Amino acid sequence: MENTLNSAEGRQDSLPPANSGSPPHNYLGFVLVHAGAGYHSESKAKEYKHVCKRACQKAVDRLKAGAQAVEAVTAALIELEDSPFTNAGMGSNLNLLGEIECDASIMDGKTLHYGAVGALSGIKNPVLVARTLLSEAQKGKLSAGRIPPCFLVGKGAQQWAESHGIPPCPSEKMATKFSMSAYKRNKRKMELAEKVETERCQVKRGRHSNDSDLGSLGEVKGMVADEEENHSACLDTVGVIVVDQEGNVAAAVSSGGLAMKHPGRVGQAALFGCGCWAQNSCNANPYSTAVSTSGCGEHLMRTMLARECSSALQAEDAHQALLETMQNKFISSSFLAGEDCVLGGVIVLRCCRCVETSPDIQELLVEFLWSHTTESMCVGYMSAQDSKAKTHISRLPPGAVAGQSLAIEGGVCRLGSKSD
Repeated sequence: MENTLNSAEGRQDSLPPANSGSPPHNYLGFVLVHAGAGYHSESKAKEYKHVCKRACQKAVDRLKAGAQAVEAVTAALIELEDSPFTNAGMGSNLNLLGEIECDASIMDGKTLHYGAVGALSGIKNPVLVARTLLSEAQKGKLSAGRIPPCFLVGKGAQQWAESHGIPPCPSEKMATKFSMSAYKRNKRKMELAEKVETERCQVKRGRHSNDSDLGSLGEVKGMVADEEENHSACLDTVGVIVVDQEGNVAAAVSSGGLAMKHPGRVGQAALFGCGCWAQNSCNANPYSTAVSTSGCGEHLMRTMLARECSSALQAEDAHQALLETMQNKFISSSFLAGEDCVLGGVIVLRCCRCVETSPDIQELLVEFLWSHTTESMCVGYMSAQDSKAKTHISRLPPGAVAGQSLAIEGGVCRLGSKSD
C-alpha cells in the first residue's frame, strides 16, 4: 500500500492510506469524490469533508451490496447534490433571474453509454435524470425506429424526467438561505458595477464632472472586505468516480453552474468529454480510466479536459501524465491562449487486474489522483474494504498563483478478494 502527496513545485508529504489493512473480503471497489474546485474556507472545511465522507459511504454501501459502478456513482452524487454546501442540486447557484438551472452527466465505462441534462429546473437530483437517460438508451430504439435521447435540456428535460417517474421539486424549495444570500449579494455588486460603468461613460461624454462616479465606486470597493468569507459560494461542479468489484468504472458530475449566469447557459458538467469520462480497458487501452472535472465550465469545455485526462492515463507514469496534461492541455492550451487565469480541477483513477501467484486471489490495482489550478479542492476516497472514508482539502503551494499554477496529489490502492 502506498500513498503520496505531490505538487508541481515538488512538495511531498504523506496521506492516510486508502486501505484500512483489514483482511480481504469477497468484494472489491473504490470511490473518489470531490466537492468542487474553487476556494474552501477553513471555517467550512468540516462541512465539506463531512459531505465527502457521506458520499463515499453511500457508494461503498452500494458496492458491498453487489451494485455495479454506475449505480454506486449515482448514489454518491445524489448525496453531494443533497448537501446545502455544494453547488449542485439543493443549494445551487442562482442565475440572473434568481432561478436554479442545473447540469449533470454520467458515463458507464463498461457500455460507454452516456446520459446528460443541461439547464434543468425543478428536479432535486439532476443526476437521476442523467442516469435514467443512460438506462433508457441501453434498452434500444424507440417506436418507429427513433434513436433515444442521451442529452436533454430545459423544459424538455424536466418534462421527460417527470414522465419517467422522477418527482418535480420547485426551484424555491431547492434554494437555501446560503444560496439566496449569495444571490442578493451578487446582484447588488452587479448593480453597483453597472452603475459605475454607466457613470464613467457619462463622464467621458462630458455630461458630469470627473469625480461623479466616486460614490458608487466606493460602494463597490467597500464590498470587497467580506469577499473572503463568502468566496466559497463560487465553488463549482461536484463529481464522483468509481471502480466496482468486476473492474468496471463509471464517472458522474453535477453542477448548478456559475453564479449569476445567463438563463439557458450550459456548462461542462453536461457535455460529452468535458464533465466526466469513463472507459473500461480494452485491447488498445491496458487501463480502465475514470475522470470527473470541476472549475470554469467554459475553460473545461474548450479543452475537453475529461477525455484528455483519460487518454493521458494510458501512459506508464500516471502522475507525470496528469501533470503534463494539466500544464500543456489546460493551463497552456492553445484553445485558451487569451486567458490569463485558467481555473479547473480533476479527479482521476485508473485500474488494472494484478497477476498473482495464488489462483484463488483476485486483486485490482487502483491509482487515484486529483489536480487543480484553483486555490483548493476538497476530495474524499474510500475502498470497499475500508471502515471509513478519508478526506482532504488540497491547496496550492504557498506563493502559487491560482489559474497559473497547479497542485497534484493522490495514491495507490490494492484491492483484493478471495474466490469462492
